[in-house]
Amino acid sequence: MRKILLSLCFLSLAACASQKTLKGFDREFDSGKSWAELQIHLPAFPKAETLLSFDAGPASDNLHYIDAPSIAVGDGTVRYTLVIKSPTGAMNVSYEGMRCATDGARESVRAEILILKFQVTEKRLYAIGRDDGTWLRPRVSKWEELENISQHYAQRALARYFFCPANIIVRNEEEAIQALKRGSHPRVLQ
Repeated sequence: MRKILLSLCFLSLAACASQKTLKGFDREFDSGKSWAELQIHLPAFPKAETLLSFDAGPASDNLHYIDAPSIAVGDGTVRYTLVIKSPTGAMNVSYEGMRCATDGARESVRAEILILKFQVTEKRLYAIGRDDGTWLRPRVSKWEELENISQHYAQRALARYFFCPANIIVRNEEEAIQALKRGSHPRVLQ
């Protein structure tokens, strides 16, 4: 009986250890912090004069912008405020993060049988902008692969042409801003 209990204890410890490894960045960003503490890391709400427009492709008639002061590059992630304006004037504001060329194993467990691991770009929603200029925490905030969700056309354009050209993250905020001002990053093959 002791051997069975001891085995069960070791199995549960092993499961917890593997979950901790898979969560990685999520634990570092959120672990033990209340939403009030996380708000300190949120940028100021975007202003019209600091928005940089970019072309998100033909999937939408909306106008797409990045708030330049909100761009932060660090720990393998580009964080930014995305503003989407509809032709009728409706506006969506979100604070997001993007990781370039990950193995995709942080949020979903993949079979160890696979020899090739495809590199994917992931995005995460940190906050949603409200009409009164404040931030609201989303109900679900986890890393998602961009290629698997069709609604992420704006984020795919940001990854391919501005923040992760050739699956390589930009070095700093200035490089990201210059790519947006130029219309694409110099590493993008035309």
